[in-house]
Amino acid sequence: MALLAGGEMIDRIAAAVAGRTGKEALAAFAGAYRAYALTHPGRYAATQIRLDRSLATDSPAMRRTAEVTYGLLRAYGLDEPDLTDAVRLLRSTLHGYCALESSGAFGAPRDLEASWDRAIEALDVTLRNWPRRQGG
Repeated sequence: MALLAGGEMIDRIAAAVAGRTGKEALAAFAGAYRAYALTHPGRYAATQIRLDRSLATDSPAMRRTAEVTYGLLRAYGLDEPDLTDAVRLLRSTLHGYCALESSGAFGAPRDLEASWDRAIEALDVTLRNWPRRQGG
């Protein structure tokens, strides 16, 4: 189920990102991620399951997920080890927001879409101004 859901999700993300760059690509990536998480909560939960390394390595969906995600972030001029750190930031932010939203945990009266848009803006600013470090 994790591989099936991961494949569905990355197909939607890749289609949304196609032909876009920079903040527009980031917003499309994030929007498709959020839409999948909120529309298919059970399947989305399956995408969070840690898979055996060999199973993940052999999975076309997992390879495509890495290609699309790392491609998005390489466009910000990131290389390793910053690239992996940025992937973790992106995933943590999107997953955290979606998890809180789906559980109804955002109690403030501020519009969820406005907060989402600000989160994407903040990610874009952070990625464009990433503090570069050498080594691991």
